[in-house]
Amino acid sequence: MSSDTSEGQLLWRHPHPQATKLWDFLRTVNKKHNKDFSTYDELYQWSISDIAASWAEIWEYCGIRHSQPYKSVVQDEETMFPRPTWFEGAKLNFAENLLFPTQHVEEDALAVIAATETTREEVTWRELRQRVRVCQAGMQALGLETGDRVAGYVANHTNALVTMLAATSLGAIWTAVSPDTGVTAVLDRMVQIEPTVLFTDNGVMYNGKTHPVLQKVKDIVKELPSLRATVVFGTVEDMGTEVEGVSKENTKVLSYTQFTNNVSGGGEVEFKQLEPDHPIYILYSSGTTGAPKCIVHGAIGTLLQHKKEHILQSDIRPGDRLMYFTTCTWMMWHWLVSGLASGATLILYDGSPFQYRDAEGRSVKDTYAMPKLIEELRINQFGTSAKFLSVLEQNQVMPHDRDLPLHSLKAIYSTGSPLAPSTFQYVYKAFGQINLGSITGGTDIISLFGAPSPLSPVYIGEIQVLGLGMAVRAWDFEGKDVSQTGEPGELVCTKPFPCQPVQFWGKTGFDKYRSSYFEQFPGVWAHGDFVRFNPQTGGLFMLGRSDGVLKPQGVRFGSAEIYNLLLKHFPDSVEDGLCIGRRRENDADESVILFLRMKEDMKFSSELADGIKAAVRKELSARHVPHVIDECPEIPVTANGKKVEGAVKQILCGMNVKTSASVVNAGCLDWYREWAREH
Repeated sequence: MSSDTSEGQLLWRHPHPQATKLWDFLRTVNKKHNKDFSTYDELYQWSISDIAASWAEIWEYCGIRHSQPYKSVVQDEETMFPRPTWFEGAKLNFAENLLFPTQHVEEDALAVIAATETTREEVTWRELRQRVRVCQAGMQALGLETGDRVAGYVANHTNALVTMLAATSLGAIWTAVSPDTGVTAVLDRMVQIEPTVLFTDNGVMYNGKTHPVLQKVKDIVKELPSLRATVVFGTVEDMGTEVEGVSKENTKVLSYTQFTNNVSGGGEVEFKQLEPDHPIYILYSSGTTGAPKCIVHGAIGTLLQHKKEHILQSDIRPGDRLMYFTTCTWMMWHWLVSGLASGATLILYDGSPFQYRDAEGRSVKDTYAMPKLIEELRINQFGTSAKFLSVLEQNQVMPHDRDLPLHSLKAIYSTGSPLAPSTFQYVYKAFGQINLGSITGGTDIISLFGAPSPLSPVYIGEIQVLGLGMAVRAWDFEGKDVSQTGEPGELVCTKPFPCQPVQFWGKTGFDKYRSSYFEQFPGVWAHGDFVRFNPQTGGLFMLGRSDGVLKPQGVRFGSAEIYNLLLKHFPDSVEDGLCIGRRRENDADESVILFLRMKEDMKFSSELADGIKAAVRKELSARHVPHVIDECPEIPVTANGKKVEGAVKQILCGMNVKTSASVVNAGCLDWYREWAREH
């Protein structure tokens, strides 16, 4: 191993690797399978060469609570589409595994600490189970059935967690959208899945201010005829729980108190025993055309991946305090709450990451808010976006200079976009010798491809390792493996893994599933990310999205959402648009660039750009707002009129463009090359 390319970039090694759960797992595999592994890479190579054996060992070691054993691990070790069945014959319940982890926890230990800019709430395991039982009874009183969809328009708080656990305990499917999301974006998603019950906050607090939600709820409810009830949490005091203007023909509107009024005391939570691949979550991922796709994730894939990533890859122990700064929309919320299944104490935070309570309990601006929260709540593993860490770097936030020793902190996790090399160095300067886990995965797999490893070093700019059981490679556009050459390529996964979606929702879901991942390289999962491996270290560099999905600040959405809004509000002035996510090698985050082709005799102006930004902010969210809006003379298209976003994205990101013959007006790409040089 060259010191110039690896050891010279070394930032961290675990001080006691043989004291980790991953090392213990390695020894268990050695003993049971007559192996002599001593490194993570050796264990990883075995895990992708013997898929069935490795996932069986992960099930056994991490502990899956089940009422009936499985007959086989995986239906087919070679075929990825159609998705093979996993752990056939077993019966289990997802919520039961979270509420009663196989890792021992005391009933009166803390399961949850929920924090806002001004408040703190502590919930024991006993109290959490009781709250889930009460919520479950309310759902049963409404006649909720297995397979029904339960939707949340909720922030990241205990009630959101309780509602998800109650829904999945009964075999219902949970889906959530953050209440800062506009009505149009909510309906684009929820109309497709026809929820039976909607749980919503009455308002939210952010940046020291309260924001009402129920006016938006009124507009949402009117467009969801499938709803039997809308249940309102009194999240913000003195804001009320009445949804005015909604008739009983639309939905029954209840406060959460009314919803649980007739629930008797005592009793245990019921857990419906279901097939391992039974759906538990619907998440949303937008492509470049049409409505957002509804990705359905199953119980065992989600549970097993998360337990593997928590216990083995992250060395999270029972009682560790785990926080991820996230909304309920992002897949990292689902990753966070699964920490219960490993016995972790969840830190649920709702609010601005730059607000902290003062001595009088008021919310005040504070760039040190999150380090202070880590210190106050003794957080062990803290997760956030790469963008947030970049902002801390820009502001030179140095916790140790403010008497914040952060002795509890063991790891920082970063995802959402690639973490800049300078930010790697900043984290170690500011936070000391912790495991900086730059990780990558996605909504599509509700988990990770690139993961932390306590047995592996951290090098500047690199994701440490590929997760156990995830056969990831980098392929060029012809399908040639370039993983060992150091060249950039498409992130592909060549063997089945249990957290593949169980389906896409809707009548055309099968075809959408195939076209989303398996059209580029038939039979092989193409994830839509540009990556590059370091042949010396085996580490992974993320280079951004390779498709038309935009991902600023970790918020994933499709260009179609922007196009639909242009068509709705600006049809008289804008002929067409091209929406691109741009991230160059030294950029801390992806920027959304919107090009407009104006209608004849219509002029582009800053007033138009401001109007578009305002409309996007109102109907979608502040995080959807384009960073730059500019005029373009022409938009590249294929023979059938489909916009060629990929070529423009490569140009803006500074990559070599291999122009397809299907681009009928390829000459217009020269204009984008010139624009990229000037901007």
